[in-house]
Formats: sequence, C-alpha cells, structure tokens
Amino acid sequence: MVVVNVSQAKTQLSRLLARVEAGEEVVIARRGKPVARLVACRPEKKRRPGRLEGKVVIPDDFFDPLPEEELKLWEGG
Repeated sequence: MVVVNVSQAKTQLSRLLARVEAGEEVVIARRGKPVARLVACRPEKKRRPGRLEGKVVIPDDFFDPLPEEELKLWEGG
C-alpha cells in the first residue's frame, strides 16, 4: 500500500493509476490522515438469463401458505 498526500496525488495521478492497475492500493491522505483509497475496478460479470434453467427445480407447493407452526417460527414466535 502506498500513501500519498493530496498535492502528490494531483501531480502524479497518471503514475498512481498505473500502480493501481498493477495491483497496488493507493491511499490519499490530507495532513497525514487517510481520506480516500484508489483501487482497481473489476469488470462486471455479465449475467446470462436462463443459465440455471433445468438445474433448479421449484416444487409446485412453493408458494402455498406455510403451516401455522412454521409460520410462527419464521415470525419469531
């Protein structure tokens, strides 16, 4: 982890970003106190609808009301 003050961060932003891209973490401090952290962004994973189709089975009674005893347990009774 690298700690830099605000003025250093302003003048060396490109270099700091290169370090972050290489896997380092950069902390920006004001008067010695950390105020921000630069970390690499991870690309979002694309979601693919239907990926679990045929792998998950939902029983027919899934949406039926719960029995009273079980309902009480869920409600903290």
